[in-house]
Amino acid sequence: MIDYDKALSNKVKEMKPSGIRKFFDIAGTMEGVISLGVGEPDFSTPWVIRKAAIQTLERKQIVYGPNKGIDGLRKAVADNIKKKHGIEYCSENEIVITVGGSEAIDITLRGIIDPGDEVLVVEPSFVCYAPLVELAGGVAVPVPTKIENNFKLTVEDLQGKVTERTKLLILPFPNNPTGAIMTREDLEPIAGFLRDTNIIVLSDEIYSELTYGRKHCSIAELPDMKERTILVNGFSKAYAMTGWRLGYMAAPEPIISQIVKIHQYAIMCSPYISQNAAIEALTSCDKEVKKMVDEYNSRRRFLVGEFNRIGLTCFNPEGAFYVFPCIKSTGLSSEEFCERLLYEELVAAVPGNAFGDSGEGYIRISYAYSLKHLMEAMKRIEKFVNKLRDEKHD
Repeated sequence: MIDYDKALSNKVKEMKPSGIRKFFDIAGTMEGVISLGVGEPDFSTPWVIRKAAIQTLERKQIVYGPNKGIDGLRKAVADNIKKKHGIEYCSENEIVITVGGSEAIDITLRGIIDPGDEVLVVEPSFVCYAPLVELAGGVAVPVPTKIENNFKLTVEDLQGKVTERTKLLILPFPNNPTGAIMTREDLEPIAGFLRDTNIIVLSDEIYSELTYGRKHCSIAELPDMKERTILVNGFSKAYAMTGWRLGYMAAPEPIISQIVKIHQYAIMCSPYISQNAAIEALTSCDKEVKKMVDEYNSRRRFLVGEFNRIGLTCFNPEGAFYVFPCIKSTGLSSEEFCERLLYEELVAAVPGNAFGDSGEGYIRISYAYSLKHLMEAMKRIEKFVNKLRDEKHD
């Protein structure tokens, strides 16, 4: 019989499964669970986007597209970046349409990293970065952020982390899971620090449209930073298009010309139907996005207020659609809290340590769910927290 232990890659065997999916999968086997674990918008994809996809199907244009993406979409992406950020990208040579933002991150890391190169991973952050760095042969170096700094990255956080092997900084703002953002004033010292190095920035801006009270600023907007920034974004979050699997990357031509080779061999092209529909997303859906952001904002205010009321201090997020309440006062670890909450009160959340060691003592709650859904979940969470307090007093 085949020895699968010898057949499989050691890198893969040593990799931990996603901490997000663990509790989501358990919840899927139980009745009556309110799942707040996955960051998937509860809105339908706007009709004009769906209509464009239907029209593409009716024309029977179900074909392979150009490697970099169809011309119309790459131009729409370039126009949108210029409108939102004032940065000019050549749609022909500086933009690639990818299968979600996830592929853009993956091929960026494979295109930049040589064995042993170090990648600075700002944490807490989305679960895919460090494993993908390791699969590419790199070394993921955590850069923890602190609640005292509103989970923003500071120059002090970077100092001592940069070595002669540092190749890349992953800058994930607006942040999943904390909801933290970086303003222009926050980014300027970071840019000043990086300009004296040869470090590339991977700026993951998938939540750039989902901010509350402040407009998102890309580090690529700052002087001399476009040339060292790979901007990653997509359609899943802002346009409720998770299942359409479409993202993009924008970067200087010398970077794009090399990274696109990985895309050509691994993927070939992004879904043609999704690409045609995404043109409508970028050109016709600003009002739809604003409606979704307004609804997320109402849910955000509700959850922050409720968590603080029941005694779980909650950072006030300014972007994305997550809250990151602190559960240290309960005396439980993040894993223990989430496991007991799931089994005892049928609410699924994600332990903070799934997003890096600096997330220990927190849990992530997604508010990409209806207010009614969230209100019932908070009743159960409050009941659970009161039960924990009673246990302490016994």
